[in-house]
Amino acid sequence: MRFQDPRFARLTRCAALAALTPILLAVSLPAYSQEAAADSQSAEQISQLRKQVDELRQLVLSLQSSVAELRAAASLTPNAPAGARAPPAQGGAAPAANAAPSVAAAPAPVPAAAGTAVPGAAPATAKTGADFLRGLTINALLDTYYEYNFDDPVGRVNLLRAYDVSSNNFSLNQADLLIESAPDLSIDKRFGMRVDLQYGQASETLQGNPANELRPEIYRNVFQAYGSYWIPIHGNLLTLDFGKWASSLGIEGNYSKDQWNYSRSFWFDYLPFYHSGLRADYKVNDQLSFNYWVTNGTQQTEAFNNFKDELIGFVLQPTASLSWTFNYYLGQEHPDVMYITNPGPGQQNLPTQQGTAFIPIPNAPNGRLKISDTYLTWQATPALSLGAEADYVTDQLYSYSPYQRATGGALYARYQLTPSFWLATRGEYLGDPAGLFSGQPQYLKEATLTGEYKVADGFLVFVEWRRDASNRPYFLTPALYVYDSHQDTLGFGLVWWLGQKEGSW
Repeated sequence: MRFQDPRFARLTRCAALAALTPILLAVSLPAYSQEAAADSQSAEQISQLRKQVDELRQLVLSLQSSVAELRAAASLTPNAPAGARAPPAQGGAAPAANAAPSVAAAPAPVPAAAGTAVPGAAPATAKTGADFLRGLTINALLDTYYEYNFDDPVGRVNLLRAYDVSSNNFSLNQADLLIESAPDLSIDKRFGMRVDLQYGQASETLQGNPANELRPEIYRNVFQAYGSYWIPIHGNLLTLDFGKWASSLGIEGNYSKDQWNYSRSFWFDYLPFYHSGLRADYKVNDQLSFNYWVTNGTQQTEAFNNFKDELIGFVLQPTASLSWTFNYYLGQEHPDVMYITNPGPGQQNLPTQQGTAFIPIPNAPNGRLKISDTYLTWQATPALSLGAEADYVTDQLYSYSPYQRATGGALYARYQLTPSFWLATRGEYLGDPAGLFSGQPQYLKEATLTGEYKVADGFLVFVEWRRDASNRPYFLTPALYVYDSHQDTLGFGLVWWLGQKEGSW
């Protein structure tokens, strides 16, 4: 390796001269001592020469130490390949969707030549299984709320809400434990894993039901669990994840600390929450990445038919402040078997899975689900963030059946008033003429205003007013079977979290 630092060249020459000086002095000192024996000052001169020799020895040691430090620093400087990129900043202004990782890896340090000892460098040690713990983070989150519905609904139920489902209740939305050890190419660790365990009201909404999961109780509290493997390709990065992960369809995500509003939109509630299978993310450059998934289905940890759903999409980020995501999803969301918990007469010899009997569904529906989803985020100014989402969903019962559809989208804005206080608003529309989302044909709108105060790192307080409206009487009132065309709520959310994971979860 060629060193370009001029200090290194100067120090090397000085070290060589200084190293020779004590040798010459040591050779000449005995002869000089004999000639000076008769002189009355010879003893004093010999003492001074010895002192000078000691000083030169100290100088040589100091110069050798400086040269060693320069060599070590130069040998540890990585030679970055063409096209290599630094990892993008964590977090951001946009509502956090749980997207596939797209982090470019740092190149590995250039090793010293075989058999060459690097002065000052630590001795190499064999890698062990403990290397997997490097970068491990253990994180926890607690999300609680109180919300009041001014319609005073029977049963204290807020309809069409994903998480804030209870009125006039002190509620535990979710308690989460997140464990992650991400891949890190700087230490040549290409694999990693992540596990998110979740408990509370949100788990009942988030983790499917018998309409999606044949056995939901088995997977109820496992929100995410997947392993990752990174493959560098010509200076870019291919990320592969296998397991169960949060869907990145839609702009909003699971963890309240990463959202602009405390409550979730209609579209977050309607679009898939999670998938199980294999996903791939390939980052072409700093501005463009492509995604491909093959999954069991929407909210299906285990498959309930032989069809494998697929997604293709891309993320385009022309500038650091602007990001556009597009996804197209094709699925088949109809089961071909049915589990029976209490078999009746004549059903004693049915096949079982883990002790639970099931029967095939004759002429099972095989119609397709198609989702076109796109969203845009823009950091317009350091204080103002804007977002937009548009969705088009069609579904059919059989392959020959006509498609039913749901369309709409949402607009977002968030403004930072002080270093610790934000105001955010959301306006949303969901046309549901076939009742795919709400179970009844209707057209829905909602408007939300949220205040967010950061009490300290790891502690947020939300105050939120929201109004949901329909073109027909749909929302609950104090009287059974009596409905209203709107519902108004006022809520308070308190979110705590801790751990070393940075940015959005």
